[in-house]
Amino acid sequence: MTETPGRHADFETLREQALTLRREGLSRRQIRDRLHVHNNDILNRLLQGEPPPEWTKRPNAKDDLRARARELRLKGLTYDAIQVELGCSKSSISLWVRDLPKPERRAPTEQAKLAARKRWEHELSVRDEKRRRTKVAAAREVASLTERELFIAGVALYWAEGTKDKPYDRRETVTFINSDTDVIEVYLAWLRLLGVKAEQLRYRVMIHETAEVEAAEHYWADLVGVDVSTLQKTTLKKHNPKTVRKNVGETYRGCLVVRVLQSADLYRRIEGWWCGIVGSASATDRRNRT
Repeated sequence: MTETPGRHADFETLREQALTLRREGLSRRQIRDRLHVHNNDILNRLLQGEPPPEWTKRPNAKDDLRARARELRLKGLTYDAIQVELGCSKSSISLWVRDLPKPERRAPTEQAKLAARKRWEHELSVRDEKRRRTKVAAAREVASLTERELFIAGVALYWAEGTKDKPYDRRETVTFINSDTDVIEVYLAWLRLLGVKAEQLRYRVMIHETAEVEAAEHYWADLVGVDVSTLQKTTLKKHNPKTVRKNVGETYRGCLVVRVLQSADLYRRIEGWWCGIVGSASATDRRNRT
């Protein structure tokens, strides 16, 4: 039978009994009741240095996560990678592994680089195909143009890209400048719709002086169907050494200037047509708002 502590009880004997019970797996409450020690300070002194049995520890749901986080960190994973793996916050991960050394940055292997490049090339291919399908579908929506549709498109095109008359700079002449061959072809089709004759047109190339001038002249002459000798004198843009030109290479051919002779009346009609489009669009917009 266990000795009941009294005024003359031997503390060391009592401590030995308490440690024996602790090692047998008893809890503090059980030891207290067995030895009749109800003073917490004395009980603490009796059990000092002896860890509690495992079964008395409260389970912590994060213990497994912490252990797993430390394991992953030692394998070289970053906080982001550990967060994806375990689904816990970065602040918790930082707290759990802050005593561990930071993983060394690993240089990507040639195989990894190749795999990444192939994935990116595949992504670009998918994007290009998506662009192509969108453009093809959009082109089918236009199908064919009526003469009125071409007329409206041409007026808008000229007012966006053609020269315009100003009160301080009278320019009642139809002159159009562009570097896009498709735009030039649509513009010429519009002039033909308006009844402008081929002999009324004059062409001139504008190009940077460092480009292939002669090749550009032949290119534009072939596009509009005239002999290169009929082109007016080419305008050369002076080179500025302080600027970095991006319009370089074989595809750079400068701009083509298309001028209609004796076109003051045509210019006035174009300006009137444009005003009509603006007025009609504004009225339509007001109706749509009501």
